[in-house]
Amino acid sequence: METTIRKINKSDNQLLAKIIRSCFHDFEVPTPATVYEDPATDHLYELFTEENSALFVAEVDGKLCGCCGIFPTEGLPEKCGELVKFYIGKDFRGKGLGKKLMEESIAFAKKSGYQSIYIESLPEFSTAVSIYEKQGFSYLEKPLGNSGHSGCNLWMIKHL
Repeated sequence: METTIRKINKSDNQLLAKIIRSCFHDFEVPTPATVYEDPATDHLYELFTEENSALFVAEVDGKLCGCCGIFPTEGLPEKCGELVKFYIGKDFRGKGLGKKLMEESIAFAKKSGYQSIYIESLPEFSTAVSIYEKQGFSYLEKPLGNSGHSGCNLWMIKHL
């Protein structure tokens, strides 16, 4: 199994949107006011041209299988970025790809001068939440910033 972690290409947009939305179905997650319904999900390459942002994708044997990135979400505290778009396709879960993608994203955040990383999620994504906990994220009582994803009800932060 040959694994590659790289930055997003424009040609990845359609398949990444499909992977992200399929995760909501796989875990029976409510979709209102989440990335599932966000029109930007169909244009991730364009979204991640924003300064101090990056979206990393994982490929296994040349097949796109997941993503994770850092974004300077509006309204977050100074020097705080958001870990976003952390999704792995069904056939590729449990192989350590999520950890690799998250570590690449955290390294990018540090290199970009962020001092903390914020995450919004849902309890149904318990596997991802477990990874956040193992990576040193702690729970917050309320959301930070203006992600536009008010359907999320778990908020966490990690100080770098």
